[in-house]
Amino acid sequence: MSNPILVIAEVRGGKLRQVSLEALQAARIAAGENAEISSVIIGSGITALAGELAGYTGGKVYAVDHPDLASYNAPAYLQAVKGIVLELQPNRVFLGHTAEGRDLAPQIAALIGAGQISDVIAIEPGEQYKRPIYAGKAFEEKRFLSSSGVVTVRPNNIPPASAADSPGEVVDREYAPPGDLRSIVRDVVRKAGGKVDLAEAKIVISGGRGVKSADGFRPLEELADVLGAAVGASRGACDAGYCDYALQIGQTGKVVTPEVYIACGISGAIQHLAGMSQSRVIIAVNKDPEAPIFKVADYGIVGDLFEVVPLLTAEFRKVLA
Repeated sequence: MSNPILVIAEVRGGKLRQVSLEALQAARIAAGENAEISSVIIGSGITALAGELAGYTGGKVYAVDHPDLASYNAPAYLQAVKGIVLELQPNRVFLGHTAEGRDLAPQIAALIGAGQISDVIAIEPGEQYKRPIYAGKAFEEKRFLSSSGVVTVRPNNIPPASAADSPGEVVDREYAPPGDLRSIVRDVVRKAGGKVDLAEAKIVISGGRGVKSADGFRPLEELADVLGAAVGASRGACDAGYCDYALQIGQTGKVVTPEVYIACGISGAIQHLAGMSQSRVIIAVNKDPEAPIFKVADYGIVGDLFEVVPLLTAEFRKVLA
């Protein structure tokens, strides 16, 4: 690969997202440790974050800082990165497989006439990109036949990049709003969300119809606070109005790959398994011993979640005290 490798970093809540460092590590694996890797960071007030990213990249970090870029806007972000991509003509572009990355990646691929491989969970020798298919029931390995390609990396599957031997150079780039910009994001109201980003959480505690009500999520939230975990939900719980759809995990919701997934009152429908079956360790709590969730769980507890979860919370408090 003679041309540079480019990583598009992502910012949320004034912080560099973990998946951006995972995308950077994916770039190193694909191109080799000695490859020339540059990064782009887009946002408002990102000077410090650009310096932080430079400590990992080692190559140039192109910072596009403008008030209009405080929140993600597809045409604006494409405009921000367009000049850099056309100038560098990178062989590979890596992004996180997030809502933002899934939206921006195909636009970049179209811009440079490249192919795209999405939802990558591993990179095998020979630059073979491994990704799940059929709701996680099978895996395929793909590679690029052309010299250029765009890759999105699923969070929590590739380890984050370590610090570079020497910090890279931060290069400030001007942003010129496109003349045909049809919408401007003034504010973002987050309807739901905890202290931990659900997509990047190391531990996820999810509730299903078994929580019975919105109040039924409180024991799960208490356990999440103790473990530093994120709270998720099945579609059944969302459809019942127990929680917001922003917490939904499954085929039509978010896909998570935490180190530990605790399913409480979730039967284990195939649509839900599609969003969490690749978790490292799955723990199921359900009073129905025949619930399908136990077939994929590494550990199962047959019992009422309203009795089991508070006991788990109390024990974890003792252990972690």
